[in-house]
Amino acid sequence: MTWVLVIGVAAVVFGLMVWIGRLPRTGWEVTGAALLFGLAGYALQGHPGLPGAPTAAVESPAVADATLVRERQQMGDAFGKGRSWLILADGLTRQGQYRAAADLLAKAARDNPDDPDIEVALGNALVGHSEGLITPAAQFAFRRAAAIAPDHPGPPFFMGLALAQSGRLADARAMWAGLLARSPADAPYRPDLEMRLKRLDQLIAASSAPAR
Repeated sequence: MTWVLVIGVAAVVFGLMVWIGRLPRTGWEVTGAALLFGLAGYALQGHPGLPGAPTAAVESPAVADATLVRERQQMGDAFGKGRSWLILADGLTRQGQYRAAADLLAKAARDNPDDPDIEVALGNALVGHSEGLITPAAQFAFRRAAAIAPDHPGPPFFMGLALAQSGRLADARAMWAGLLARSPADAPYRPDLEMRLKRLDQLIAASSAPAR
């Protein structure tokens, strides 16, 4: 009976992704394979008859939260086409599984070398996996995205965010100020960027103030 329920849930999830999430037909195979992979893992390791024993997540979802995922989606609508990969990766990052998301996106980047959205998402996943610190691999992903699509706001925005989280406030400010200077007045992300830049300026001022 448990297997009937599990397979039914998987079928419902796939249906929602196709009809509600508008998953393109080209992504059906990848998504179906991911669901089947999950079921296979459950078949090998799952024990539905045992009592629950909750454990702490291996990685914290604090960095790449739902708000940042939405911002990346809004910034990337007009640039990339690897949506099926991004849907799967976003699901993993919302659960705090940044390493798994990064591995998935690294493969997606190899298969879609001209998709800047995949590179942005890869950079975010790598930053999340390093608990908010920017790594050379994450910087490479962001810079690769910027090289593919120079007008894409995602790479400078999220690289600036990672730089700020890593304590490189001046570098983060320079990146965000440059993005703001070239952003259209009606850009949907502009108010949030202005707010973040203002807060960053306050933090820089506070950190440079002489101690009393």
